[in-house]
Amino acid sequence: MFHLFEKINKNEVYVIAEMSANHGGSLENALELVRQSAEAGADCVKIQTYTADTITIDCDNKYFRIRGGLWEGYKLYDLYTDAGTPWEWQERIKIECEKCGVDFLSTPFDNTAVDFLEKIQIEAYKIASFELVDIPLIEYTASKGKPMIISCGMGSIEEIQDALSACRKMGNEKIVLLKCCSEYPADWSDMHLASITDMKRRFQIPVGLSDHSEGSLGAVVGVALGACVVEKHICLPEVESADSSFSMAVDEFAQMVKDVRNAKLVSGNVQYGPNEGEKGNVALRRSLFAVKDIREGEIFTKENVRSIRPGQGMKPKHYQELLGKVAAADIKCGEPILLELIK
Repeated sequence: MFHLFEKINKNEVYVIAEMSANHGGSLENALELVRQSAEAGADCVKIQTYTADTITIDCDNKYFRIRGGLWEGYKLYDLYTDAGTPWEWQERIKIECEKCGVDFLSTPFDNTAVDFLEKIQIEAYKIASFELVDIPLIEYTASKGKPMIISCGMGSIEEIQDALSACRKMGNEKIVLLKCCSEYPADWSDMHLASITDMKRRFQIPVGLSDHSEGSLGAVVGVALGACVVEKHICLPEVESADSSFSMAVDEFAQMVKDVRNAKLVSGNVQYGPNEGEKGNVALRRSLFAVKDIREGEIFTKENVRSIRPGQGMKPKHYQELLGKVAAADIKCGEPILLELIK
């Protein structure tokens, strides 16, 4: 059972540990990342299902060279050859997820990847930000009837709506959108997490965050703004890969999980009036008290009545209307002014 909507419906944060290329070419590293992610509190471990040939072509002209950023000068085909997760590992990774009690998720990058993931009985799909505009791929993936987590990095309102429409065209309404800044690492000033609130209002479906920024701050702010999912790249400290430089070490990830869950607690729900923890302090609020002895028939004045703590008497908002009225009984200094004590 995939637990995404179970967690969302319980108003909890669903945390995805993204492995990406951080296995460093070793199946044992991949399995260790699953084990450590589960121990750190992740709900899900995500991988990516592609080969260099399913995501691009082996071409060396200017269109296929990366300019700027983390992978400057890399040929796309070579990058994806180095970074891919071999398909023959993926069922074994899924089994390890099941053993560790976490969900297994993958991002397919073409229809053959979807067919492969169907064979190993995947329970949900993630669409990457760069594939947001690949409507045929989204339609084919959504046609399998599984939950769809769609990352919206670089996406315009129209492009996001097109992706949603593609899912709905296939009869699939099980959709979660992820706000994302597709920079590696993402600069805080480029993240614009206020969009989470707007996306929830605009599209009327759950919205989470795919976070490529450093540390926990982006994830915590995202959850405070209403993100119900947090996805974060994780790595083993001793393993270098194409993605390790912008990924979070597992021990830091464990702290982030605690931080986002606490951020959810702090955000809470819309609430007014005293909460459970405050109820005992209501009696310590201000109210009207006699600060001198007042005899029956005596007038209430600024000299014999004040608004002070605690809160056993009438509310201070009645102070002005009380002044000039007459006491209906003797009232000793230090006793609360109550309605029945007024003529």
